[in-house]
Amino acid sequence: MKGTKSAARYAKSLLELSVEQNNSDKIAVNMQAIVNAYDENREFQLFLNSPIISAEKKISVFDSLFSNFEELSAKFIRLITKNGREAQLADIAQVYLKLLKEQQGISEVVLTSASPLDEATKSVILSKIKNLTKEKVELIEKTDKSLIGGFTIVMGDQKIDASIANQLNTIKQRLTK
Repeated sequence: MKGTKSAARYAKSLLELSVEQNNSDKIAVNMQAIVNAYDENREFQLFLNSPIISAEKKISVFDSLFSNFEELSAKFIRLITKNGREAQLADIAQVYLKLLKEQQGISEVVLTSASPLDEATKSVILSKIKNLTKEKVELIEKTDKSLIGGFTIVMGDQKIDASIANQLNTIKQRLTK
């Protein structure tokens, strides 16, 4: 993330306002939409980062793109743009989502597997993680064919690597010693 300090300040301010107005979950939906648009659309990234496009034009585009957003989100995006921080909008949105989850006591767990897991397997893994952490857990699923088989789980700064690729790498290291 670029400019994380300012992104964190903006995100914290937005979170405080949204909690005060009792609509933090609705704002979270708006912020997730921004993150998704940024991740999925190269033109949106270029638009946000363009120094050539005026703030007024960007505000006009934002108003039409995000016309269904909560009033607080719309005003916030306008403020960010007027302050010349629109290039940080996706970072601010990500930090907002992270802060909201922390406030709600939700831990993010990233489950990466070689191929998509069936619901029964995900359910077993999720229940074991919930029993282990005694917290609310949000499961984020990813696939990575380089794992060959098995899975990895990342919870905060902890990583559990139960992948075949890791096991093969361990065997390779033992054999080369």
